[in-house]
Amino acid sequence: MSYFEVVEQYNGFDFAGFFNGVTEAAIERSLAKNNPGAMDFLTLLSPRAAGHLEAMARKAHQLTVQYFGRTIQMFIPLYISNHCNNGCAYCGFNHKNPILRRKLSLEEIEAEAKAIARTGMQHVLFLTGEAHHITPMTYLVDAARLLKRHFASVAIEVYPLAVEEYRQLHEAGVDGMTMFQETYDQAVYKRVHLAGKKMDYHWRLNAPERAAQGGMRVVNLGALLGLAEPRSEIFFTGLHARYLENKFLDTEVAISLPRFNEAEGDFQPDYLVDDRTFVQFMTALRIFLPRAGITISTRENAAFRDRILPLGATRFSAGSSTGVGGYTEIKVEQTPQFEITDNRSVDEVAQAIVAHGY
Repeated sequence: MSYFEVVEQYNGFDFAGFFNGVTEAAIERSLAKNNPGAMDFLTLLSPRAAGHLEAMARKAHQLTVQYFGRTIQMFIPLYISNHCNNGCAYCGFNHKNPILRRKLSLEEIEAEAKAIARTGMQHVLFLTGEAHHITPMTYLVDAARLLKRHFASVAIEVYPLAVEEYRQLHEAGVDGMTMFQETYDQAVYKRVHLAGKKMDYHWRLNAPERAAQGGMRVVNLGALLGLAEPRSEIFFTGLHARYLENKFLDTEVAISLPRFNEAEGDFQPDYLVDDRTFVQFMTALRIFLPRAGITISTRENAAFRDRILPLGATRFSAGSSTGVGGYTEIKVEQTPQFEITDNRSVDEVAQAIVAHGY
């Protein structure tokens, strides 16, 4: 059974009606369960459950320490190309945007790797736009092999691949992948993806599963909060993660929680997720998925990231640049994929983590 078949039972589900029917007693029952089910998870995502945020935070903290200890894994993103054939309405790399397009040579990737390695960072995530003819598999494999010489862990965030292609990258030293579905709402997905291979909802949806089949140790997924109704988005993200956990027992499943941030263009999201709701989403995910990694990126500001350290997070990006070639000394004027808001260095983020007892 595929993930799509798992969630078909929620086709036409009345989320608003369900939330209106949530009671205080139902929230307390869901919080008390050791193995909450899908409807318990949805109960904890309800607006009414926001009144139980302190209890949710305590349980999320306890589960995170139980499964992960007081450890935050740090990683850094490395953009090696921003060429893209897609027409994503919300993205700075949209093929219609008149931006400087760059693809790093292997020599330039090595220079970036050396600059990153000097910060002490051991985990790198390399990214491209979706332009298969410009960044083909041979280029990705060569980049992976090069980066593996400099870092303990190399992960990818590239266009969706076939199982055998994920296997090739795994053999070249890649141990993890990130693939954002962006939105699980098919109508919204169609509305914001206007050109390119990314228009294929199901090919993207099943990419984390193909990556697990190809041997990836970690698969990381998520929705871009702001594109569609956020409570249902987090619900389907959680169901996707649990489906993968149950099917691939040797694979670590992780979730990212990106909120919409400014990019090139004038796209305005239909939904905004405030800090309190963000914390509710993160703690509900932790309670539903105690073994899943939770990634908080530099889209979030420094003070907020520091405050939510104890509430379920297990991975932080740090010292990030979202433009191509952003770490070498000679920098080129360019358009980032999105704007970051935590501009601290790797050392500064590490010191903040340690200062909070992690």
